Amino acid sequence: MSYHHPENDPKYIGLNVNAGIEKPDAVNVDSVKRFLNKGKRKILSPDQYLREILKGNITILSQAVTLVESNKPEHQKVAQEIINKCLPYSGKSVRLGITGMPGAGKSTFIESLGKHITGQGGKLAVLAIDPSSERSKGSILGDKTRMEELSSDPNAYIRPSPSAGSLGGVARKTREIIILCEAAGFGTIFIETVGVGQSETVVHSMVDFFLLVQIAGAGDELQGIKRGIMEMADTIVINKADGDNYERAQLAAAQFRSALHLFPPTLSGWNPRVLTCSALENTGVSEVWEVVNEYIESVKETGYFKNRRSDQGKYWMYETINETLRNNFFHNTQIRHKLPIYEQLVLTEGMSSFVAAHELLNNYFKSIGNE
Repeated sequence: MSYHHPENDPKYIGLNVNAGIEKPDAVNVDSVKRFLNKGKRKILSPDQYLREILKGNITILSQAVTLVESNKPEHQKVAQEIINKCLPYSGKSVRLGITGMPGAGKSTFIESLGKHITGQGGKLAVLAIDPSSERSKGSILGDKTRMEELSSDPNAYIRPSPSAGSLGGVARKTREIIILCEAAGFGTIFIETVGVGQSETVVHSMVDFFLLVQIAGAGDELQGIKRGIMEMADTIVINKADGDNYERAQLAAAQFRSALHLFPPTLSGWNPRVLTCSALENTGVSEVWEVVNEYIESVKETGYFKNRRSDQGKYWMYETINETLRNNFFHNTQIRHKLPIYEQLVLTEGMSSFVAAHELLNNYFKSIGNE
């Protein structure tokens, strides 16, 4: 583009201003196009996904996981086909649930134990169910930043999943992601859950071994919560057993061992262990992995391992039915129109909540009967 300079007018004798170079666009249009197109990944066929997942292609595995996590019907259709194709290649891993109160050092412990597993030639997938804000529906998704060494390990795969306030939904999807990871050749699957609460029960229903990470001096105010989780735990690990905290950790371990004697025998016939370790100093971590292997060997011999996997499959069949029915109900056009009306009736005490629920359900069944 040439620019007109008034100084080049003939009346200005002796002045001459060169046009100079053409001014480039403020934005590199080609780069922007490439960036936008990069976000629009082409969805492969289920067979293509299967082929690449079986090769251990992490990029394609991540894309398949994204389809599983998506709520779009077209994505869910493809995701279910991929899962069905991966099923024959799944089920060969050891699934560990890891929980513990915030501050117990779960991420450091997972990284330390994970590095021990990959150091022995194993392949590890870490599926972290992160907390989500009930207000903003945002998620921390910070596990990858907290596990720097494990994140860069070629034999490890870390995938944080936001719960977005729907624990049942994310739990079902996590179980489906386990199938994909197992088909990709990951022999150990960690499922990390946060804090204390209902999520522990859900995670317990999809793992082979449930591990509780604790620290010394957690306080008596957590005793009630601890008991519920302790009854599910196959092993309790007292972390941060180092420095000045070493003696306190040993004392806490002794107290936990005494408490476990008060619980009824486990269905697996396994006596839960209490161990101490320092994930930061990497001491006692290998012993934890030895106990996990001992447990798996024991329950496989008795047949409990296979029976538990079968029971879990049955449980998740019913959970999926419940979730699908619930979603269909709330996405029904008639129900979406009537729900605010019935809500207002209940709020103004014009109708009881039970009558409102029954009428809405009757409307729903009539609407699907007419389809």
